[in-house]
Amino acid sequence: MDLGIDGRKAIVCASSEGLGKGCALALAQAGCEVIVNARTEATVEATVAEISAATGASVIGVAADVGTPEGQQALLKACPNPDILVNNNGGPPRRNYTELDRQDMINGVVQNMITPIELIQAVADGMAERKFGRIVNITSLSVMMPIEGLDLSSGARAGLTAFLAGVRPLYAAHNVTINNLLPGKMDTKRLQGGFAAGSKATGKSIEELSDATRSEIPAKRFGTPEEFGNTCAFLCSQYAGYLTGQNILMDGGLYPHAF
Repeated sequence: MDLGIDGRKAIVCASSEGLGKGCALALAQAGCEVIVNARTEATVEATVAEISAATGASVIGVAADVGTPEGQQALLKACPNPDILVNNNGGPPRRNYTELDRQDMINGVVQNMITPIELIQAVADGMAERKFGRIVNITSLSVMMPIEGLDLSSGARAGLTAFLAGVRPLYAAHNVTINNLLPGKMDTKRLQGGFAAGSKATGKSIEELSDATRSEIPAKRFGTPEEFGNTCAFLCSQYAGYLTGQNILMDGGLYPHAF
């Protein structure tokens, strides 16, 4: 399916692996010029080479920490006028909330709330002037269904969701959409790392913990970065111009709800 975004410029934050990489790959397959991002030069170069070889698209790498002003400036220097922005960043590690101090909480809010807002502030008006913009924020199922130990991540991402609820109506008439993509249990290094930590803490095998988690999901499997990326690409397409302010759950039916 031609998504109608061939030649569009896309910034995908934290896109060297996992869900960010899935989004960058899907947008490159759709014909976008993609800016990929990771903290180290070697990781960025490997991602650029892989996506370029797989798609033939123009892929530019930026080695930077997107959570810093300097990192954001590096991304925007590489692509001053993006048509698409995919906000993604690692979340704080799983911790009991009583162990968090003030600086931990500030850092978590900077990572998962302030950083995407700052990037949106930098690009949304330009998108509106050009009459095309797609902004997708990768948040989490935990925004809607709390996950023990991820309270800081959940709170910051929920704050981002609420903040942007008042922002996105300002841009809808200019063909600029702002949506949130909420992953559940996705087959990523982060998920596998959680099983490894759980195995160490409980003495249960990684396979046992993985099977138990999978059994709780109605789809009876974990999601993949590829299907997540393709959903992101659709939200960035010409066909999604009337879809804004939505929280799109990708969780295999894990979150029980009627509406």
